[in-house]
Amino acid sequence: MRSQVLRVLLLLISTAGVSVADTPKALILGDSISIGYTPMVTEMLQGTVTVSRPRANCGSTEAGIKSLDKWLGEKSWQVIHFNWGLHDLCYRHPESKVQGNRDKVNGTQAVAPEVYRKNLEQLVVRLKKTNAKLIFATTTVVPPEEAGRHVGDDRKYNEIALQVMTRHGIQVNDLHRTSAAFPEDMFVGPGNVHFTKAGSRKLAEQVAEAIKLAATEE
Repeated sequence: MRSQVLRVLLLLISTAGVSVADTPKALILGDSISIGYTPMVTEMLQGTVTVSRPRANCGSTEAGIKSLDKWLGEKSWQVIHFNWGLHDLCYRHPESKVQGNRDKVNGTQAVAPEVYRKNLEQLVVRLKKTNAKLIFATTTVVPPEEAGRHVGDDRKYNEIALQVMTRHGIQVNDLHRTSAAFPEDMFVGPGNVHFTKAGSRKLAEQVAEAIKLAATEE
């Protein structure tokens, strides 16, 4: 008990005098994968970086173009960690009974590769106007048997994104490489792009580290 009290006191001392207003502000933009890891990132960076995320799923690049100004708001962001991809490469069909109307056999791809490139270019140009340090997170892995996504399209869309980021000199956080190495038990289920808490925590650690370095470097 005494050791627990001591740890709490040390924590209070270390954070004394540090308000949310004093810490750098980071914005995370992304789909449900980022929804999974953002609370963990927020906890990991508490007292060091104030982390925010839109309440909405940021979806595809089409959704990003429509709503980015609203998501950015009036705040001054020091770091913006962002991704679009999984929703862009997804195939959907209005008559599909699978969640999200996913159907890679009869459906239509949400955003074709070259349109994705064009949209991502537009989004990056807008994000650069914030003067924040930008970090692009590569799209996480598409597992076999995913109902609305083809294995390999994740790599194809990431290649396009990396070309755009290289042209603009934007830092890349390779979450695809990390997630591609996950064992089966880190996925919610077979053919599911989502991760268990253990998987999300692994991504969160990588995201938190990238944001912390970007927020604290001179």
